[in-house]
Amino acid sequence: MSIYVKVKRGLKLNLKGEAEEILVDAPISKTIAIQPPNFHSIVPKMVVKEGAKLKAGDELFFSKYSDQTRFVSPVSGTINEIVRGDKRRILQIVISPDSEQVFKEHPKMDPLKAEAEKVKEHVFASGLGAFLMQRPYDIIANAEDTPKSIFVSAVDTAPLSASQEFILKDKMNFFQTGINVLTKLTPGKVYLGVDKASTGKIKDIQNAEIINVKGPHPAGNVGVQIHHIDPINQGERVWTVRPEDVAIIGELFETGKFNAERTIAVVGNAAKETKYYKTKIGSEVQSILSEKPVNTRIISGNVLTGQQVQYDKYINYLGNELSLIPEGNQYRMFGWLPFTYNNIHSMSKTSLSWLFPNRKYEVNTNLNGEERALVVTGEMEEVMPMNIYPMQLIKACMAGDIEKMESLGIYEVIPEDFALIDYTNTSKIEAQDIVRQGLDLMITEVG
Repeated sequence: MSIYVKVKRGLKLNLKGEAEEILVDAPISKTIAIQPPNFHSIVPKMVVKEGAKLKAGDELFFSKYSDQTRFVSPVSGTINEIVRGDKRRILQIVISPDSEQVFKEHPKMDPLKAEAEKVKEHVFASGLGAFLMQRPYDIIANAEDTPKSIFVSAVDTAPLSASQEFILKDKMNFFQTGINVLTKLTPGKVYLGVDKASTGKIKDIQNAEIINVKGPHPAGNVGVQIHHIDPINQGERVWTVRPEDVAIIGELFETGKFNAERTIAVVGNAAKETKYYKTKIGSEVQSILSEKPVNTRIISGNVLTGQQVQYDKYINYLGNELSLIPEGNQYRMFGWLPFTYNNIHSMSKTSLSWLFPNRKYEVNTNLNGEERALVVTGEMEEVMPMNIYPMQLIKACMAGDIEKMESLGIYEVIPEDFALIDYTNTSKIEAQDIVRQGLDLMITEVG
């Protein structure tokens, strides 16, 4: 039986630069990089050295605090360099890929016929555990934990987000096998969020409870779906997985190969060509973009939650977007006057954008103001479709008050749930950073 989640509070942000549903193969990246900082709270312990020869799927490092959580190479090749930062923190493991890819052979397994312990052991030993994220805290799942449920959201309501159904179009068999694997990792249910208006094959997936999602962003956030379906209490664990990563999991179980294929949608009003590119996890940005953009911010991820990357650097391990928007380094004279610049989107009535809900807007990185006093306006609650008090939770995080954070719902949220607050609040505070600091404090003090 299907479940319905209808969200009313939020914001539909229409931006120019959506990707056309055209899939092309990106040129092979000259180098591939795995970046441990992509995995929050992971302290890597290397098992290979510079110059080592690798097969795709060979182990690179494991977590210092959980040696069952292993991270593997997305390609076969040679380790060029291990880049370190302050205190010898590992920042990048740079690999030169072979022209002909060679895969480490893993045992094939039918998850529905195998014992749950064998399936779980296979997932973490083969490096697939890197795709499993834990709630609370939004960190890599611990192999020693057993989640009460697992959520996969195949509906993305963020602005200029990639279409998960388009990405999975030719991978539905692997996706189904991946869902079957997830059912063996939890005694509870596996939930699959889909667009209520979708008529695609994804609604025919078996062994998952379908959640029909409707509403503006952040309706597609997996945290919103967890909040409405299976809320998290202290001491409980829920795991989440991105849809394309579910297909990678299924492919390894079916073929015995770790195929780290990543589909990237190039989007944004500064992008010359907006389409989908098939590449590998950790590829160079310049292998996807045809030429270096001028005066443009390159973001690995969507415009609300992604991270800035340079043209000669690498895409993040997770995520399906590469967003390009102009740098906001131009001054708008009298930009504070009402109705002066009506081509700018705003939730405020001082802009005419509320009269044109279907208009698509061009955006840049300009914050349109500086940080101001944090005052009660009610605007945060308008874009937070959870039964929590976002402003009070932010203040508790800033104060480091653990008891208040717990009572205000810190276990149910992660930074991406506050992305629209970053965008809409007049105080210009970095709500996502504040929440991340609060979560890190909880990890240290509560665990």
